[in-house]
Amino acid sequence: MNLRIAWQVLKKDLRLGPRSPILLWAIVFPVVGTFVVQIVFGSLFAPQPRLGIVDEGTSQVAVEMAAVEGIELTMVDDEADLTQQVQDNDLDAGLVLPAGFDAAVQAGEQPELQFFVGGESLASNRLILAVTTLDAVRSVEGTTPPVDVEVVSTGEPLLPMSSRMTPLLVLFALLIAGVSVPAFSIVQERESGTMTALLVSPARGVDVLAAKAVMGLVLAFLMTLVTLWLNDALGSQPAALLLSVLIGALMLAEIGLLFGGGAKDSKTLFALMKSVNILLFAPVIFYIFPDWPQWIAQIFPTYWIINPIFEVAVQDAGLGDIAGQLVVALVICAVLVPLVVVVSRRMTQQVVAAA
Repeated sequence: MNLRIAWQVLKKDLRLGPRSPILLWAIVFPVVGTFVVQIVFGSLFAPQPRLGIVDEGTSQVAVEMAAVEGIELTMVDDEADLTQQVQDNDLDAGLVLPAGFDAAVQAGEQPELQFFVGGESLASNRLILAVTTLDAVRSVEGTTPPVDVEVVSTGEPLLPMSSRMTPLLVLFALLIAGVSVPAFSIVQERESGTMTALLVSPARGVDVLAAKAVMGLVLAFLMTLVTLWLNDALGSQPAALLLSVLIGALMLAEIGLLFGGGAKDSKTLFALMKSVNILLFAPVIFYIFPDWPQWIAQIFPTYWIINPIFEVAVQDAGLGDIAGQLVVALVICAVLVPLVVVVSRRMTQQVVAAA
């Protein structure tokens, strides 16, 4: 590979890049995607706190809670049904009022009050419901709450949906910048005839593809970091995050070279991307639906770059926690290299033969 020629091709791409709608979309997407996710799944339209009550007597607490504005109250028949609805995230919390609860409170006793919370409920909703419940008990007794509220978690805490959508936004940023930008750049060069001019000069196919790869890698690296920053998901391990994003950008840039070098025109490239991108996107579904068998996601190559980024950015994992996954990702990158070389030679032969 001739580094001087590759650098000249890269400078040309950087100079003409702003004219490309794909490159502009790669830059704009992090902002647009984050805005949409935060509106749909974030706190802007967060639902009202949802409380379920099992009233085994005729407690005034249930009446008080029903009168509170801003709380969605559901009366449930029994405790088993209540805990199941909390586990299914149909309710944020559940309250069990035993028979004789009001009389015990008014007599100065301290009866146990069972208060169930869901692992997927928002912390703010849990706090609102717990404080409102204590206020309702206080109104029944008339003084300081004489009860001990027992908070019982009904499952493993789950991340809010907006956090579970982060892998989708990250993979979108990687795909648009790392795959689409170099792939469409290569195809446009072939369709406009500039690829022919390049390859009949001292430049070789590998020089051209190297320049396209660097363009895609740098853009994917930067746009992924911007996406994480906009979603407040930079984590607390900068070295692990930067390394994970760099390896992810490298893998997607290589895939972009395979797409662009293997497609003879834009129509073929569109068809190729529509069919293969389904496989590339598959792992992010398992973050949105964490109850699905997670081992299935490991079948797809992009899992080994998305999961390390997710664990570092959202779960605050360290480099030691993701080292094994990054090794697998690097092995995949190494396997893609000879494929890129083969595609480069084939593209050179086709362009020169058509000249």
